[in-house]
Amino acid sequence: MQHFLFCRRQWALIHVEKLWAENLRTVDGEIMHERTHNEALTEKRGNTIITRGMSVFSPSLGVSGKCDVLEFHRSEEGVSIRAWDGLWLPFPVEYKRGEPKQDNCDAAQLCCQAMCLEEMLCCEIPSGALYYGETKRRVPVEFTPELRQEVKQALSEMHELYKRSYTPKVKPSKSCNACSLKELCLPVLMKSRSVKQYLEENI
Repeated sequence: MQHFLFCRRQWALIHVEKLWAENLRTVDGEIMHERTHNEALTEKRGNTIITRGMSVFSPSLGVSGKCDVLEFHRSEEGVSIRAWDGLWLPFPVEYKRGEPKQDNCDAAQLCCQAMCLEEMLCCEIPSGALYYGETKRRVPVEFTPELRQEVKQALSEMHELYKRSYTPKVKPSKSCNACSLKELCLPVLMKSRSVKQYLEENI
């Protein structure tokens, strides 16, 4: 989800063409996620249960993934959890290595996790949080109707592109320089004229 909203071509190179390349940012992100994905690590702090690396899925949305950290807060609006007394409301937390972004790609990924959890656990999840490694702060995210609709529209487009095995054309931006797939994507080629353009201009 995050890849798709950040750059549809990046998403297609990874998930349609099965291409991948590492750089400093991707390796740094993997190191940060090592502890968060330790599925054996579950702890309770007061009225909060903390789990890591929980798999989530939604048959209706046609998507699956893993939560970096999934907290359960004691709440009357929550659900029962085996081996724990009381009711607990899920609160997903997604870890990102950088800093808060201007767009919704991170928030939509988190919202998609919540929508999967709602379908799995038969509950309503109003909010979650994004934790950014550079600022070492959490950013609260409300799962508004507008954000949920953005997730549904993105997934619909994603499934259509995947079904067609289609890789969108590159749309060069300043973000290309930081992308680990830059040498596979070759955004610089978009600056060159196509053969069709050349012929139209010179004939």
